[in-house]
Amino acid sequence: MSDNPEIGEFVQTGSYRTNTHIHGDGPAMLVLHGSGAGACAWANWRTFIPAMQDRFRIIAPDLVGFGYTETPADFPFRFMDSWVEQIIALLDALNIDKAHVVGNSFGGSLALWLAWKHPDRIDRLVLMGPGGWPARVNENLELLWDFKPTAEHMKRAMSVMAWNQALITDELIAMRLKACSRPGALDHFHRLFPAPRQRWLDAQCLPIHALQTITHETLLVHGRDDRVVDPQVSWNLHQHLPNSQLHTIAKCGHWTMIEHGPLFRRLVGDHCAG
Repeated sequence: MSDNPEIGEFVQTGSYRTNTHIHGDGPAMLVLHGSGAGACAWANWRTFIPAMQDRFRIIAPDLVGFGYTETPADFPFRFMDSWVEQIIALLDALNIDKAHVVGNSFGGSLALWLAWKHPDRIDRLVLMGPGGWPARVNENLELLWDFKPTAEHMKRAMSVMAWNQALITDELIAMRLKACSRPGALDHFHRLFPAPRQRWLDAQCLPIHALQTITHETLLVHGRDDRVVDPQVSWNLHQHLPNSQLHTIAKCGHWTMIEHGPLFRRLVGDHCAG
């Protein structure tokens, strides 16, 4: 086992292996990270996993193109199919027939695509600060996707994620910068979101008629002060997901699971427990 907490176990998913953190017992809960520079499963869910593993079997993969998942140099990224195929291959490899899905930001968009394309494999949904509704690429998202590997740029990028700026520590900046500095990591990241970037935000969106077919019980959680994804996105999704609830949290940015961890975990636990 690696001494690096960002590395879990490697699971074969098609032509490459997915770095996956697997902890706990109980109903399967798949947790999907966002798309910012240095994003990976451990960076997003490092406080969530130990607090929830006594109730659920947590499955936290690095999406292909991120973290320590093997990404072939010539991997043909196809929005959103590449990630849908990866997750279904992961569930198959782990013999998981159905899982709750908790998606953060880009991971929230992916959760919707999974529920639409493979409804029988998905139980309940939690979408936290999700994409998935038409919006413009604002200056803060541009900052996250047009990343430069410097401590100054990383500090600026992390600062837009949280309402509570005390969370933006030197340790956090160093961890995320180190993740971006691994050989090949930044090349993969820039292959994901080349300019013009609006097309990649648009590609995450399902049409309204597709959203209306997603009948899974869905909880939307959004920070009222989110500067990356406008809270109106969750409101709009809520209008078209037939079995959805919306919870908005004050004094909270894009990192609900970190800024308001106990509340977020209680909401998720209660929702997925029915």
